[in-house]
Amino acid sequence: MKLTPKNKAHIDTLSYEGLLSHWRFAHVGDPWFEGETGIYWSTRMAELRAAGADSVGASKRVGWEKR
Repeated sequence: MKLTPKNKAHIDTLSYEGLLSHWRFAHVGDPWFEGETGIYWSTRMAELRAAGADSVGASKRVGWEKR
């Protein structure tokens, strides 16, 4: 998916946990993870981890089963 200003703004509002949750439970082929938008999504997650986001804690809170 093309990275539009609206998509970028939405991604930027999500916490690391919010990004991870969508990443983990999205269906195969989810357009949020394709093309420019997918690259930005993963880059944003990496930026938040580098800035000190509790990635392990977020992973435990999100879990592996969709509620």
